[in-house]
Amino acid sequence: MVSQSLTAKALELTKAWCAIPSVRGNEAALTRQAGAIADWMKNELGADLIAATSSRGRPPVIHARLDVGAEHTVILYNMYDVMPADDAGWQAPPFEGGIVDLAGIGPSFVARGAENNKGPLAGMLQVVKDLADRGALGVNVEFLVEGEEESGSGALRDYLADPDCPVRPSSGGLFPSFCEYGGGPPRLYLGFSGIAKGRIRVCGGEWGGPSAAIHSSNAPWIANPSSRLVEALGHFGAPPTGRLGQIALDDEAKTIVAELAANFDPAAELKFRRTRRYAVAGDAEALLSHVLSTASATISSLSTSPASGDAVIPSAAEAGFDLRCPPSLDPADYLAAFRRTLSEKSLDGVVLDVADSYPGHRFSRQSPGAEALLAAYAETSVTPQVWPWAIGSAPGYAFAPHTRSFLIGGAGRGGNAHGIDEFLTLEGYPRFLKSVELWLDAMAGTKDR
Repeated sequence: MVSQSLTAKALELTKAWCAIPSVRGNEAALTRQAGAIADWMKNELGADLIAATSSRGRPPVIHARLDVGAEHTVILYNMYDVMPADDAGWQAPPFEGGIVDLAGIGPSFVARGAENNKGPLAGMLQVVKDLADRGALGVNVEFLVEGEEESGSGALRDYLADPDCPVRPSSGGLFPSFCEYGGGPPRLYLGFSGIAKGRIRVCGGEWGGPSAAIHSSNAPWIANPSSRLVEALGHFGAPPTGRLGQIALDDEAKTIVAELAANFDPAAELKFRRTRRYAVAGDAEALLSHVLSTASATISSLSTSPASGDAVIPSAAEAGFDLRCPPSLDPADYLAAFRRTLSEKSLDGVVLDVADSYPGHRFSRQSPGAEALLAAYAETSVTPQVWPWAIGSAPGYAFAPHTRSFLIGGAGRGGNAHGIDEFLTLEGYPRFLKSVELWLDAMAGTKDR
């Protein structure tokens, strides 16, 4: 394992950065956090700052480079934005942090950002510094750190899509994170799903309903925006799971799913997902095949204006949505089809506002980055779960032109990323640091294929 000194330094840096409330909308804190990271990489790590830029007023993307004259280059990516938090219910102040002995988990550092993702960010940087200081860093590193991951990574995607993007081609990219989810075996995702997010809304004053809430006795002759919204949602995704369509798993994906299912515990997964039962039936392999192959539409919120009322027709109604697709399906295609359906059904007055949309992407299990991560897990943790892609979304497609693989990975346990008492375990943090070190070592020995 890594030294106690390295672990202490990484935890100290984690605590310092968790004290900065870099929440979306807090521009001063986001700017302060970006500056602290850029300064640390320049002054402590000795990296060259290539860019610390923003597009359209968004938090800066930090691109730094540490060139040690190695044969191979890797990308290390991470994030510095966190979810909101207040003190209510926390066992340590969220933007101060502290060591807490969590029931059923053990001694942990608790703070907003401890898991997602300032603990891994600080840890990966300290590992690279330790290797560089010892003359043991065998790869050049392109660092990409953003402050908009929780809201779509728009600035990063713009940066990577620029034809003149200065990111050097790499053998592999890694998003270091605590991947022993729920205290189980670590996971390796060989890709990510695509996503579209936005709102479906109906405003009465723009369509034929009331411009202000009126008495429901007018229902026989005044249109109801809520009713029109419900009608539109009936064409958005099939209940109970919002299923839109499916892909056929190819041979590689089928093989990976079959291997995954052999040791997959559906009951444990339910506990991890904090729910009581699945909405579909089947054994482990059937459940995994279904969730990985299915495009789905989730209605994440429903609201009217006014928010509540008795015996009224509201003036407006809207639904928030997430639309997720496995690789090879593009959520933009489903949104286009929904717009056509609205037109064909003469559902005028229904407006589709898309906040963000990008496709999924997958990488080969035989890529150097994947093989290096499996090797790191073999020395730090138990046999990992290998997934053909994550059911969650990340802009892996944006990295694809620059690297042979882009993976989320790392040993160690954290939890409660968007909730109260977000944590990283003290027992697992050294394992995480070691897994990053081992991945970098393995990438230094990459054979070009």
